[in-house]
Amino acid sequence: MSTLLHIDSSPLGDASITRSLSSEFVQNWKEASPRGEIVTRDLTKTKFTGIDAQWIGAAYTPPDSLTPGQRELLALSDTLIAELERADEWVLGVPMHNFSVPAVLKLWLDQVVRAGKTFAYVKGVPTGLLKNKKAHIFIASGGVYSPHSPMASLDFVQPYLRAVFGFMGVTDLSFINAGGVAAIRPGKMDRQTFLEPHFGSIRAQFQSA
Repeated sequence: MSTLLHIDSSPLGDASITRSLSSEFVQNWKEASPRGEIVTRDLTKTKFTGIDAQWIGAAYTPPDSLTPGQRELLALSDTLIAELERADEWVLGVPMHNFSVPAVLKLWLDQVVRAGKTFAYVKGVPTGLLKNKKAHIFIASGGVYSPHSPMASLDFVQPYLRAVFGFMGVTDLSFINAGGVAAIRPGKMDRQTFLEPHFGSIRAQFQSA
């Protein structure tokens, strides 16, 4: 039985474009894998603690030597990493915030990019430990930052996610970029009209599977 991890990071709730896109993917995945399991993680509702000296010390302490306090510090990280390990595929909704990822997604990454858990140094070379995973990432931005567009150089979302997931061993990545969301707010474009081509791209993935 296959498992899908569904991660959302937008603070906009039902108004979110990325949540609409990730939900459309989940619905199609569910229809294609009726016996599959879906694990949901809403990062805006996850209580993160910052990475401090105590956390770093715990993360680099051998498991057998961890104190109860250190285990508590790493409990959220352990849970989030277990979700990644358990799932065969991941789908992430990622709005662009100030040319990069939302703060909650960065907090999540700081918890899951962890030595000995999702990567290791093998003969001094970092090696990803999350193997045979596939990630589907939906990015929404107010402007258009697609390759060869005038503002392409300001997109730090896709390059960053490609690098950080690759560092953990995940190189099977697909991106759908929904640029130009700003046109919806003043009514220059209907929301459903904006979404429909992207929904079509999602459905096409399952029709060709």
